[in-house]
Amino acid sequence: MSPGKGTRSSTAARVIAVAADVMAAIIGLWILMYLLDANRDNNLVDFVRGAARWLAGWSYDLFTFDEAWARVVAGYGLAAVVYLFVGHAVAGRIRRY
Repeated sequence: MSPGKGTRSSTAARVIAVAADVMAAIIGLWILMYLLDANRDNNLVDFVRGAARWLAGWSYDLFTFDEAWARVVAGYGLAAVVYLFVGHAVAGRIRRY
């Protein structure tokens, strides 16, 4: 292993893990805001909702529960879990090299 190679892979792994954490946190924040009936006319709420919808675009309407809150929790929650799992799995693989 050349000097610094482990440091570069460690840094890359850390960046990937933090990115996954941030994406999951944004989605989790939207779920919380939705459940607490946050004011959707508020700029912060609107920003978080838009970001979460973009991040979870592939999963937010995946489930068809009768209750809207269950669709939000399941659809967005699935995306958050996938980002965390995949992001940390990739980071772990990079750290090993």
